[in-house]
Amino acid sequence: MARIVSAVQWLAIGIYVILWLPVITIVFLVTAPFDPGRYHAGFWFRRAGAFTVAFIPQWRFRTSGVRIRDPRRPYVVVANHESYADIFLISQLRWEMKWLSKDGIFRIPVMGWMMRMAGDIEVYRGNAASRAQSLAAIRRRLDQKVSVMVMPEGTRSRSGELLPFQSGAFRAAIEKQVPVLPIAVAGTRGCMQPGTLRFTPARAEARVLPPIETAGMTLADVDELKERVRALIAATRAELQRELGRA
Repeated sequence: MARIVSAVQWLAIGIYVILWLPVITIVFLVTAPFDPGRYHAGFWFRRAGAFTVAFIPQWRFRTSGVRIRDPRRPYVVVANHESYADIFLISQLRWEMKWLSKDGIFRIPVMGWMMRMAGDIEVYRGNAASRAQSLAAIRRRLDQKVSVMVMPEGTRSRSGELLPFQSGAFRAAIEKQVPVLPIAVAGTRGCMQPGTLRFTPARAEARVLPPIETAGMTLADVDELKERVRALIAATRAELQRELGRA
């Protein structure tokens, strides 16, 4: 029965995504001439991701923490990565961020097309040239006053332990002198059974932490900034796990 329910839910989500494609296309075509950062197309694409959770009543998602008052002030947003459900959870936040995503996601029909119209950033794992191009794209988005969302672990943690953070996001933040905005995610590991596409009951929360200003920092501060943010996310994730366990 659980497999049948999940299959029906995936079917409904697939239909919904297909129906959303013309909406994003129209927004993109209308706003592209005056919106080089594709803020509006991305915003409505993210709203589609947020509403997808309505098809999955097994999930109970919540966001908490700092509320961003000026969505056009650019941040380098960094979060830990627990599962694919992280995307749907973080999409509940009501401001636009361009996501740094692996190339395989961009090859998914319809989804990949909308990601390109939304201005998300493609990166090929293990390809040094692609990493350099993605960092250049991050800098362009920040110059266009659009925040960028990066998961600096680079991949999902299989063990549940927080993986080491890569330096690229922090380097870009210091180079452009924009704040780093940490987000701690907890609970999404239980949203889908490993090795299956079956939805399972789970509670999850994303907590936005106070931004860390980089004004006056130099590239010599990258490692210190990276470890500081990782420690903050690790501590907050542990706190969220305790709260979710009690709930």
